[in-house]
Amino acid sequence: MGTVRFVINGVFLGVGLAMDAFSVSLANGLKEPRMKNAKRIKIAGVFAGFQYLMPMIGWVLVHTLMEAFSSIQAYIPWVALCLLGFIGTKMLIEGIKTWNDTELPDNELGHGTLIVQGIATSIDALSVGFTIASYTLVSALICGLIIAVVTFLISMAGLIIGKKLGMKLAGKASVLGGVILIAIGLKMVLW
Repeated sequence: MGTVRFVINGVFLGVGLAMDAFSVSLANGLKEPRMKNAKRIKIAGVFAGFQYLMPMIGWVLVHTLMEAFSSIQAYIPWVALCLLGFIGTKMLIEGIKTWNDTELPDNELGHGTLIVQGIATSIDALSVGFTIASYTLVSALICGLIIAVVTFLISMAGLIIGKKLGMKLAGKASVLGGVILIAIGLKMVLW
């Protein structure tokens, strides 16, 4: 029974943490509706990787440098807001410039932008290290793996949905994607 509860807890943590990755994936799918399957796998993999890494870093911090982490924890949502706000504003400007376009945008998501998105959407997962602090190292690693798998699946869903919507919205998709990213950043600060 303990194992089932452990897995369910990991899945719920994964779903909760993956919502920002889902929204950003949706925005990415809107921005690049011609995205190939390999790129979708790469994007979802980056988000899953960061969602795995951040709780592990949090777990290590709890077990080693708890005081130092506590002092910077209040700034984490502001860092995410800055990162997502920058990317979202850039997408908004691109979208406004192409607002009346009826052709699909030819926007490619760059590697640097993807890494920034991965960090921004997973930075709040550092706090999960506190939640799983009582876990052994092996249990923490398994929990992180569950979170990563859930994030991967949810991110793929966001990319696919975004692609379908992007095909319908053409030039307006980038504006919607930018608004979504800025809203996620504001949510992190306000809630």
